[in-house]
Amino acid sequence: MRCVIARFPFELTKSEVQQAMKGVKPEPITGESVVIGRRSYPVKQVGEVITRQDRRDFTAFEVTRALTRLGFTCRATPEPAAPLTPLETASALLGPAAQD
Repeated sequence: MRCVIARFPFELTKSEVQQAMKGVKPEPITGESVVIGRRSYPVKQVGEVITRQDRRDFTAFEVTRALTRLGFTCRATPEPAAPLTPLETASALLGPAAQD
């Protein structure tokens, strides 16, 4: 499938993307992500591998659009967890109450 990423045309197939990501260790996910095989990768990491371009040269939207068209499952930025109150933090550090 023809995809344009950072103003450059690419002919990509799902199997080529899977092959390119084989053996690549996923980085921690802080933004949009894509599921390839059984692993979740940051969209920008996948874009860098498949285009061989610097991450600053393309947007996550461009790569997400291309990967979605190829049939991959893309996920939006995860919601940040609510910060714990001081009481909840202390309780988590102390652990459950001991039973006699």
